[in-house]
Amino acid sequence: MSFSADDHKFMSRALHLAKKGTYTTSPNPNVGCVLVKDGDVIGEGWHEKAGQAHAEINALNQAGNKAEGATAYVTLEPCCHHGKTPPCTDALIKAKVKHVIAAMSDPHSKVAGNGLKQLEAAGIFVETGLLEEQAKALNLGFIKRMQQRLPYVRCKLAMSLDGRTAMASGESKWITSSAARQDVQRLRARSDAILTGVGTVLADDPSMTVRLDEINTQQPLRVVVDTNLSMPVDAKMLKQAGNTVLMTCSADEAIAEALKNAGADIQMMPYCNTNVDLKSVLQQLSDMHINDVLLETGATLSGAMLQAGLIDELIIYMAPVLMGNEARGLFALPGLDAMQDKIELEITDQRMVGQDMRITAKVRQH
Repeated sequence: MSFSADDHKFMSRALHLAKKGTYTTSPNPNVGCVLVKDGDVIGEGWHEKAGQAHAEINALNQAGNKAEGATAYVTLEPCCHHGKTPPCTDALIKAKVKHVIAAMSDPHSKVAGNGLKQLEAAGIFVETGLLEEQAKALNLGFIKRMQQRLPYVRCKLAMSLDGRTAMASGESKWITSSAARQDVQRLRARSDAILTGVGTVLADDPSMTVRLDEINTQQPLRVVVDTNLSMPVDAKMLKQAGNTVLMTCSADEAIAEALKNAGADIQMMPYCNTNVDLKSVLQQLSDMHINDVLLETGATLSGAMLQAGLIDELIIYMAPVLMGNEARGLFALPGLDAMQDKIELEITDQRMVGQDMRITAKVRQH
């Protein structure tokens, strides 16, 4: 399909609007909509919060009776099923828009092209694919959950210039600057869950909460892989706002009851042998409508997740310091003995955050 410069301009505006829902729409996707008539924007909106009106409805409400004969630029195929809100397709048809340009189709099984078909059946001219890659980038977790029953996993790491994450003693506060740590707070805020291992809890007793005055968001779910229920009942994260889930193989009812009384949610995982099955953990989170997971943990769990092909993206904060060859490395990756075994990455972004460099890299899955 051939799209004009104006088409690109208006869809770019819709994408900009969609981003405004980054911290508030989950488990729904981020969506923006712009209504245009005779070259002028007559209405625009975005999905502001899960359970509230979708982007198309907000744009139509703003346009009022001017919407008849307009073109709707929307970053995701309009929904055609009843959820917490009525179908957007019905509203667009009722408003008598004449043209809908969707950046991408909706991967949700209840939509998946059916929304576009409904619009076409009502006589509306439909096109898709304008700035599709940019639209997909807004909803990586939602798309992956719909298509694979898995959330999108970002692994956050802080390291020295020589690739070390802690001194040999385990001391790690602080490798990076306050600016980098503040950036991590924004990463947490855009995540539905923070995943760690019980070893990190025992070593550092972290709170794993979002601490940002400028962002009003609910606390992400805290998830701890705890095979044998080693979590202390007085752990900091059990005293924080929000929920903490322990994924375990232990059937020790007494310990489980004590942890439940301390505020933990205990979930027995399937396929347990000597350790919790990590893919099952992610599938369970997907079933809980978790789109985006931030992995904040030590070398053992992060290495196991990486080798199992369960990490989508690395976000590495590299500080301009050297910590020496006795310090601890990024990942525990046993069995990488030959160059053919190496794990390949694609660096997608590099930028300075304070005095540190933030490197974003996709993990190339084979």
